Amino acid sequence: MRLLLVEDDPMIGEAVLDLLRAEHYAVDWVRDGEMADTALRSHQYDLVVLDLGLPRRDGLDVLRALRQRRERVPVLVATARDAVSDRVAGLDAGADDYVLKPFDTDELLARVRALLRRGAGNPEPVFSHMGVTLNPATREATSNGQAVALSAKEWAVLEPLIARPGMVLSRAQLEEKLYSWKDDINSNAIEVYIHGLRKKLGSGFIQTVRGLGYLVPRE
Repeated sequence: MRLLLVEDDPMIGEAVLDLLRAEHYAVDWVRDGEMADTALRSHQYDLVVLDLGLPRRDGLDVLRALRQRRERVPVLVATARDAVSDRVAGLDAGADDYVLKPFDTDELLARVRALLRRGAGNPEPVFSHMGVTLNPATREATSNGQAVALSAKEWAVLEPLIARPGMVLSRAQLEEKLYSWKDDINSNAIEVYIHGLRKKLGSGFIQTVRGLGYLVPRE
């Protein structure tokens, strides 16, 4: 999953960036509101972690502009603005959740996972389909009850596919889930990860739609 982190404080930004990347999310980090708006207009994200007190453009303005474009990406506001009126303003502007600084890292990650599930239309804490189960909280995968060892990149390819059975995702869309701006992209990486997943989960679990991309079939 690809996340946008919008945070102007360098110490907090580095800490949250390291935290999210340790959970194998692809993360882009920007430090002001104008850069955040540009990133949101240029890329597809699965989640935005948004500070409000930003240079150049306030976070609430970025959020309002995002919702005015009818973008549905989940937004988790993470801010030191602790007044009830600020929380109400953030939620009314289109935020999906709100966490106050200083926040507990386990709580932040739990809120991120919950919003990613909600964004995928799955209220359950795990993804289960055709005998395969992924638990984002523990990073454990099973197939027909047996543990399966997935690499971080294999997980990143499988998660968006299993979250939306029947939906075709192109190679470019899957690359967007895997890589942040600074990552080098191998031209055949997606094919390599799909091949590895088929060996571990069965050749029919991920299907190729010629000329379009890949999907996990509906049951």
